[in-house]
Amino acid sequence: MLQTEHVLMDEIAVRRALTRIAHEILEKNKGFENCLLIGIRTRGIHLARRVSERIREIEGIPAPVGEVDVTRYRDDRIVSLETAVTGGEESAAADGQEKLVVQGRKLILFDDVLFTGRTVRAAMDALMDLGRPQMIQLAVLVDRGHRELPIRPDFVGKNIPTSKQESIEVKLSEVDGVDQVIITGQRRPTE
Repeated sequence: MLQTEHVLMDEIAVRRALTRIAHEILEKNKGFENCLLIGIRTRGIHLARRVSERIREIEGIPAPVGEVDVTRYRDDRIVSLETAVTGGEESAAADGQEKLVVQGRKLILFDDVLFTGRTVRAAMDALMDLGRPQMIQLAVLVDRGHRELPIRPDFVGKNIPTSKQESIEVKLSEVDGVDQVIITGQRRPTE
């Protein structure tokens, strides 16, 4: 089997997708009042910050951003009881400084790739432990399908139907030095 790799989105396509998502968020919520952008670590937080900047440019108002670490809430990772208890009180932080205030707010949760839905479910569990939001909306840069849970994004940068043998990798300049979405898959060599 040969590994193939194709760039599906370059820097310009990523920027356009995030600008469109910012406009869609403002339209759906009739502005940004009582809203909070929440990024799932690691790449989701960078996407949320970029959309926050776009909203500030469009509306001229600050768009607060928080982040959530879902490690303790994952159902596919074995965590000892001791680790879960001593993992820290803070499961989410607003701008890395203080506990998020989610009670009664509209939360827009950001992730880079939506696949099975398990990471999003873990993030919602973490947020619900902090209070009861008015609503939670989901924004993803890439939706690749194959859901195992009934989770549907409200805002999508690009739908990329994949096979389970393929993988999608989102690279962001803040983490990887480049903005790209890459699909990697296997194919049989031609004889």
